[in-house]
Amino acid sequence: MKSLTELWLRVSEELGALCYVSTARDYKTVTSRVEHEGLSFLTISLTDFGRDFEKSLAQSYVGHDLFAGFQRKGGFPRFLGGFLGLVFDRDTGRLLDEPSVDSIYAIRQLTLMFGKIALPCSEARERRAISKFVECEQDIRRSDRNMSAALLERFANMSLRLFGDVLASVDRDVYNGTLTPKHGPGATADRLRGNAKFDQVEWTRRLERVFPYGDNAMPNWRFNYLLDAVEILEPGAERPVRVITVPKSLKTPRIIAIEPTCMQYMQQALMERLVELLERDKTLSGMIGFTDQTPNQSLACQSSADGSLATLDLSEASDRVSNQHVRLLFRHFPHLGEAVDATRSRKADVPGFGVLRLAKFASMGSALCFPVEAMVFLTIIFLALEDEHNRRFTSCEIRSHAGRVRVYGDDLIIPVHSMPIVTDYLEAFGLKVNLGKSFGTGKFRESCGKEYYDGVDISIVRVRQVLPSSRSDSDKVIASVSFRNRLYEAGLWKSAFWCDSWIGPLLGGRYPYVSPDSPVLGRVSFLGYDTQRLDPNTHVPQVKGYVVSSKPRPSVVSGEGALLKWFLKRGDEPFADRDHLSRSGRPDAVSTKLRWARSV
Repeated sequence: MKSLTELWLRVSEELGALCYVSTARDYKTVTSRVEHEGLSFLTISLTDFGRDFEKSLAQSYVGHDLFAGFQRKGGFPRFLGGFLGLVFDRDTGRLLDEPSVDSIYAIRQLTLMFGKIALPCSEARERRAISKFVECEQDIRRSDRNMSAALLERFANMSLRLFGDVLASVDRDVYNGTLTPKHGPGATADRLRGNAKFDQVEWTRRLERVFPYGDNAMPNWRFNYLLDAVEILEPGAERPVRVITVPKSLKTPRIIAIEPTCMQYMQQALMERLVELLERDKTLSGMIGFTDQTPNQSLACQSSADGSLATLDLSEASDRVSNQHVRLLFRHFPHLGEAVDATRSRKADVPGFGVLRLAKFASMGSALCFPVEAMVFLTIIFLALEDEHNRRFTSCEIRSHAGRVRVYGDDLIIPVHSMPIVTDYLEAFGLKVNLGKSFGTGKFRESCGKEYYDGVDISIVRVRQVLPSSRSDSDKVIASVSFRNRLYEAGLWKSAFWCDSWIGPLLGGRYPYVSPDSPVLGRVSFLGYDTQRLDPNTHVPQVKGYVVSSKPRPSVVSGEGALLKWFLKRGDEPFADRDHLSRSGRPDAVSTKLRWARSV
């Protein structure tokens, strides 16, 4: 905590100099409260302060219900009062006609810097998050019972108008059996890792009806003897997803559901084809995205200046998409609908609650979660827009909303005048709009990890790991070097140089200047990079430094599994790792090794 507090001091001093503000009293407040409250002040209390500040920007004044836990003087808190005085009127708390954008950036940097540091939550907070997961299931069932038949029918018709051509194409692919499955690198509910996934011997009856094991999990039918070892699970005996928590912030963990191998395998086949066609469609490509966040970020930047668009954020977005709504989405495409249902896990093993039947479509962890939820959200948005205009949109009118409506996961962008009715429709479908992170008034906008005020990028640099105490803390060393370089690129040079004084001794003086593309753990600088020698073969400039090293765990594949792996490979290039048949999967740990490597 001492190192993080000192880091806050260095950043505050530099930002104070930028805005001509003294931060001496602010630092005393931070040290005092960290001493009494611990790390939670930096990660939770300061983050709440930053979120309240964003709300104040949106509503153009500092409300009396904001900044709880901080002493006030006049119109706003004493803490960071020097910066706040350049943004709001000291007496009334009203937003100034020309607030200092530098001060807005400084306040956000100082309050939100530690908000997403990767530390485990307390057991009580984890239990609370799991309980909310279960409560969410009850909310979905309640919402399903209360939905009107007329609204559901409108949802099905709108989804057909939006996605009909794309879904018809994927429906044909399912019928013709032309989809190619693949394995992901992550964990699975049956704990198969690496190459073991290519020798899977567990399948479900529901999958077998749509995606026969012999056509998808064997190299070809000459290897039909493999079927003798396969266990086909009936619906009641299917393996449930395994619900776990992973670090997100000290305030609350992230809930994910680990899918069985066979489910994840075929989900990937559907997801790949769906995403490809949705992003290639002339109408939909301007309104929905999965691989490129920059369109959302550009729209957020534009709307922060002209106020034409609002950015919406959904809470528990993945966990609140009802399976009943997804079934309506694919209602007119029987083969695709059956395939999506066959690859959906129906039960979840929830810690402390046992195995529960799921009403949601899928949690984060399913390969289909991201594209399907985006399609559901876009459908609901257009239902609301039609209601707002009191007419049925033509195809041309739907296309005209490209550039004004866009969905990327749970980051939604809509016309600002449509924000109330879109919010009402989303909540009518059982979703929850996070009003604290949704912005339609003022000049602050946030989308896909970027924040803007009046057309100016005020995105901050976040600490992802605590600062390391030795070079053996490889994850922390790597994260600290990355953090230092992002500070430098953001213009916080003095803070970056302070990080150098911390990181350099840990690396034994092997801390060269490198380009951003170098594999060496080094300092990025606008003034160039070090060159200690030229590569004997390629004459590329090289330096000696620490390079991230990781080796996949031992994982030997059978001959049949190796052949299947080759048939499933995408592209014409050979496998990057020559030892991929004996080692595969995510490494257990990463380390750093001192060696020569390119500095550019």
